Amino acid sequence: MFTVRVSAQPPAPARWADAGLVSGEAVELDVRAARLGSRVLALLIDLLAQLAVALLLAAVLSVVLVSLPWDFVDAALSGALQTVALVLVLVGYPVLMERFVGGRTLGKLAVGLRVVRADGGPVGVGQSLTRALVGVAVEWPGLVLPLLSWVASVTVMLTDPRGRRLGDLVAGTLVVHTRAAGVWRPAPSAVPPLLGWARSLDLTRVDDGLALAVRQYLGRVHQLAEPDRSRLARQLWAEVAAVTSPPPPWAAPEPAYLAAVLAERGRRAAHRLGRTRALTATLWPELAPPQVAVPPQVTATPPVTAPAAAALRPAVPTQPDPVRGQPATAEGSPPTPGALQDARHGR
Repeated sequence: MFTVRVSAQPPAPARWADAGLVSGEAVELDVRAARLGSRVLALLIDLLAQLAVALLLAAVLSVVLVSLPWDFVDAALSGALQTVALVLVLVGYPVLMERFVGGRTLGKLAVGLRVVRADGGPVGVGQSLTRALVGVAVEWPGLVLPLLSWVASVTVMLTDPRGRRLGDLVAGTLVVHTRAAGVWRPAPSAVPPLLGWARSLDLTRVDDGLALAVRQYLGRVHQLAEPDRSRLARQLWAEVAAVTSPPPPWAAPEPAYLAAVLAERGRRAAHRLGRTRALTATLWPELAPPQVAVPPQVTATPPVTAPAAAALRPAVPTQPDPVRGQPATAEGSPPTPGALQDARHGR
């Protein structure tokens, strides 16, 4: 009989790195390659920026041409200035931006992209210029066979393992994401035995930086291995315990204390936000969100039916009233004077 010991291990974190970049220490970098969707979005933002630059250059050229003598301005000069402005917009804009902003244009800054060398190093001026010239010639706007070059560019980006376009293949560059992707996990809630202690805490000295560090630790604790997990928990709890009071009532793991403090801080923040919104709605009702009126519920009431004939009280014959000694009529109406006189004489 054999006994097999199985040790539970935390699940491996999701891998997002697909750029294939390796550091000098032979460690694969957690970097994602930019694909067609994010690059098209960055291109649209860059087109708006280039349009603004073109309008600015057109205004400057108009002022320059107006200030020059009339006999000096001709069609050749106007055409030359327009060509220079077009080259500055289509080629100078991406080259200068990538040179001085670390491989990023305005569109790449907004989307979170960056141009790097194929080995992960910073992009150079020559490589940026090559990318821009190839892009203007065969990609966008595509001066050589526009429709065919557009189809070829999209096909190359979709089939390349790292999503590179023709300009990247010629220049030896790569566009990567600068923002790491991760799975969002909610912070663990406080255990019930610590709720009363958490409500009595003084959290005025717990700043946002420390609370963010605790939140990040609790969100990534499943990815940490021992003994680093426990050591980091002890360090964070030492910082939190130094700025909070009273101390916990009984011994518990440090992550339980951190979760209780973070949950109580969030509860108080939500309470303050609710009071602020209520005060705002009282002082400025027009700023309050509109409330949806709930229509009243209509309940079906049973129809009222007339009482059955059998349920009615039958007519009572004329008999003397036992209290007053006066006869009563069948219809229940008061007795007439003649009936009173007959009753008085015993008739």
